[in-house]
Amino acid sequence: MIDLTLLRKDIESVASRLASRGYELDMNAFQALETRRKALQTRSEELQGKRKTLSKQIGQLKSRGEDASSVMAEVNSLGEDLKEAAEGNDAVQAELRRFVAGIPNLPDPATPLGRDERDNQEIRRWAPAGPDPTPLGFQARDHVDVGASLGLDFETAAKLSGARFAVMRGPVARLHRAIAQFMLDVQTGEHGYTECYTPYVVNEETLFGTGQLPKFGADLFSARKGGQEEDAAPMYLIPTAEVTLTNFVRDEILARDELPMRLAAHTPCFRSEAGSYGRDTRGMIRQHQFDKVEMVQIVEPSQSDAALEAMVGHAETILRRLALPYRVMALCTGDMGFGAARTFDLEVWLPAQNTYREISSISNCGDFQARRLQARFRNEQGKPELVHTLNGSGLAVGRTLVAVLENYQLPDGSVTVPDALRSYMGGLSVLRS
Repeated sequence: MIDLTLLRKDIESVASRLASRGYELDMNAFQALETRRKALQTRSEELQGKRKTLSKQIGQLKSRGEDASSVMAEVNSLGEDLKEAAEGNDAVQAELRRFVAGIPNLPDPATPLGRDERDNQEIRRWAPAGPDPTPLGFQARDHVDVGASLGLDFETAAKLSGARFAVMRGPVARLHRAIAQFMLDVQTGEHGYTECYTPYVVNEETLFGTGQLPKFGADLFSARKGGQEEDAAPMYLIPTAEVTLTNFVRDEILARDELPMRLAAHTPCFRSEAGSYGRDTRGMIRQHQFDKVEMVQIVEPSQSDAALEAMVGHAETILRRLALPYRVMALCTGDMGFGAARTFDLEVWLPAQNTYREISSISNCGDFQARRLQARFRNEQGKPELVHTLNGSGLAVGRTLVAVLENYQLPDGSVTVPDALRSYMGGLSVLRS
């Protein structure tokens, strides 16, 4: 969440920066809430001052042996007024928190201006023979057709769960597992991330901390514990391990030498894909359940720009080791996620689609999530200061599987196993049905 003090001091500047990402700040609504808050605060202060003055009079009257009952009665009556003012103040503060919780992050000044994905900027591209992909030399089949004979099964998944799910068996299931293990080994063994295992089901407070709630509840799968009352707070399946890993530091004040904190986890991710009906309905590009290796960094504010660049490199390493052509895109203000101040997407080449598709999104959230989480560290002066949080895929496992199947397909329908994965596949070099 953005800084409430900044809204109070310079709302016009905040509104202008938010407008660059397509968000219209309701300044009148905010000013109305602020007017109510100030009036209630003034009323409380006046009542407290009056009670203090009257209490002093009571002491003076009693010290002179005079009757103080009428003044005491007046003090007692002020108690109800003070209670009413306090309750009103609590209510308006809650409204202010709800208002601010729905405002997206302010774009970093380095973020390109733009309305949507058409305004994103390509930073660089890479391919084994560089910089552009080498044609396969034959008509590319998409991953659905390539994977069908290797154990990729959407019909059984539809029978079990419905659309946008996949079943994997045999060679393709083993390849999927190998990809995830390879990614984790690189991120933990070479890039300094601590491997974590986290819950896949979380509470509302956890999702509020990273910004999924309250605004994006429709994108989540909710669940209830066995025997839970109907009116009990729901639990939710995680949309990404960013949620759990970032919440490790919720309500914490970290020692400075605990930073930077680098965390990684391989988890399933669950998304309802609300509003995406009709998009990427074929295959594994847009699923309700998919796997990711997630990277999270918790850093000092002065280090977050460097951490973002490093994390992009950590994700690129996976693609280069797998020899998959890709490009790096700087997202414009209008295409960034709710909590991001600056984002880079990695897009992998899919020959069957003859285009690049997102395989990793890496964002610097600045102190936006930290303010919601109350995640702080002690700075050089020993004072608590909000940390900066960053997150990104290192990578999306299913989309990496898609890219391997399409880029490594052979004319006879078999698939070459990338060199980097062969040790995870028992030395297997080619997948055949």
